[in-house]
Amino acid sequence: MASGIASERTRLARLPQLRHWIALPLVFAVLIVAAGLTMRSVPALTAADFSVDAALSRDHTPPLTVIALLVDVVFSPAAGVVMIAAICLFLLLVRRSPVNAIATGLVAAGSWVSSEVFKLVVARHRPDSTALFDPLTPEPGTDSFPSGHTALAVALVIALFLLARGTRWQWPVLVLGAAVAVTVALSRIYLGVHYPTDVAASFLTSLTGASFISGLWNKYGLAVLARLPFLARLGPVPAPAS
Repeated sequence: MASGIASERTRLARLPQLRHWIALPLVFAVLIVAAGLTMRSVPALTAADFSVDAALSRDHTPPLTVIALLVDVVFSPAAGVVMIAAICLFLLLVRRSPVNAIATGLVAAGSWVSSEVFKLVVARHRPDSTALFDPLTPEPGTDSFPSGHTALAVALVIALFLLARGTRWQWPVLVLGAAVAVTVALSRIYLGVHYPTDVAASFLTSLTGASFISGLWNKYGLAVLARLPFLARLGPVPAPAS
């Protein structure tokens, strides 16, 4: 029983990873950037993208508007930091699982932050709120591709699914998490602050970031934790593989 509990507390000592965990994420990243730059530089594609935002702007309803504005706050950058920190602290202090806490935090934060790199490289302008029938929360700027709110939701789903993988909770987490991520994505288009291709790219950027972080963790994670002996006081920390 004790060994079973210990194994649960170190279940993320090794994460599933791509065989070519450096090359493939790099290829995916290049393709995502290429797609983003294409969407930014071809007016016809942006016009087609914007037509979806414009159509939704004419069909706003009070209940959906409340939901979309609530999602805007719940998955904001500040709230994202709080959510990731809360999950990690729960795993660390309540579940006494330093390995799970740090791995979960790295996957969630790394997957999410990767979207910011793509934002800087692509620098796509957000939809023009003045051209919308009912602009709800205008957000000007060149940080449209991908959607940070959606990337955060997807990153959290990935991290929590990895935590639940192999347990009876894995499918409920995946199904519910996917529903939440799609809701966040749709809310960003509904508010008119992102194009449909922005939110679609967010799923890919978070998955790309998670793929790279998982390989990085498997190679160096336990070796780094071994240099932090105080973590062993909080819970089991396996020795790195020789």
